[in-house]
Amino acid sequence: MLSEQSAVTVRATLPVVGAAIGEITERFYDGLFTAHPDLLRDLFNRGNQAAGTQRQALAGSIAAFATCLVEHPDRRPDAMLGRIAHKHASLGVRPEQYSVVREHLFAAIAAVLGEAVTPEVAAAWDEVYWLMANALIAIEKRLYEESGDPGWRQWEVVERIAETADVVTFRLRPVDGGPVTGFRAGQYVSVRVELPDGARQIRQYSLSGTPGAEAVRQISVKRVSGDAGTPDGEVSQHLHARVQPGSVLELSAPYGDLVLGDVSERPLLLASAGIGVTPMVAMLAQLAEEGHRAPVTVVHGDRSPAEHALRADHEAYAGKLPRAAVHFWYETDAAEFGGRTGLVDLADIDVPRDTRAYLCGPLPFMRAVRAQLIEKGVAPADIHYEVFGPDLWLAR
Repeated sequence: MLSEQSAVTVRATLPVVGAAIGEITERFYDGLFTAHPDLLRDLFNRGNQAAGTQRQALAGSIAAFATCLVEHPDRRPDAMLGRIAHKHASLGVRPEQYSVVREHLFAAIAAVLGEAVTPEVAAAWDEVYWLMANALIAIEKRLYEESGDPGWRQWEVVERIAETADVVTFRLRPVDGGPVTGFRAGQYVSVRVELPDGARQIRQYSLSGTPGAEAVRQISVKRVSGDAGTPDGEVSQHLHARVQPGSVLELSAPYGDLVLGDVSERPLLLASAGIGVTPMVAMLAQLAEEGHRAPVTVVHGDRSPAEHALRADHEAYAGKLPRAAVHFWYETDAAEFGGRTGLVDLADIDVPRDTRAYLCGPLPFMRAVRAQLIEKGVAPADIHYEVFGPDLWLAR
């Protein structure tokens, strides 16, 4: 909880800091990477930095956390903190790195706001920072302990499957032949690869296989092609072009908080778009294996049936559930494959008010589906989501 004195100062300065947070985060990252170029080379996503999305995500999380502290002093934004902590744990972030971040963040604040940063203002925002940082450190410590914190482990590709023209599935086994811990449907792993320039870049990919004791991991990777405003996906392009059976990749332990809770009696809705299908297929596989008997509504949107990755698995696992209803939307060629034409629209879909929903896909898709679910009476607390890359939900 923020001290009373600091709460007064933060409340008074929040509009000023909020208005400048974009410039602050830009200066922060510039200063951080100038002092520690290894962090940009080997930890942070260079593509997200070039596009500016990581900066937006940091600005949004800081603003949301500070706002919560002053508007709801008795409540901590645990959902936001948990999502960030899972991402950090999958990257191997350590407690000592928070001091490095604090140094460059406060240097950026001072540079942007100048004389407005009095000792009282600096102390109040320092308290905000360490409340957030220490909360994340504690959550990450627990996550490391639960996973056994094996660090990075080498995995050999044993099979490569072309799902669509732009999506490839890789099945991997640990090089050391040791035991493999289980994972929860919806979780992801970080994959670290060495690129031609020597950088060791990291990306997260959902585990698209069936949770269980089988000593394999399965990830499905969409090749990211940039446009005039964004670069190509360095890691996805590398994986598509260079990784074949026999190649070795470094993987983290599984992390991620978009997982099925106690849903034995609850109606479920699993909504995805594009490559967001990957965690949903794993969830359907788990539900089928457990003999789930409550209603499950499966929703997916894609450009065309040919671009719908894991479509056969999507349909097959849903077909094993006795009360599943499947609805696919495609922008083109929908009628030929029994789908609907256009974007996902839940207007005529029966969604009980006590439904627990799981969403994964581009942010505009998830915002639209969430709004439609709320209109149907689904509680916001029962709508869970996952994004690939920086979480920009809080930045808008």
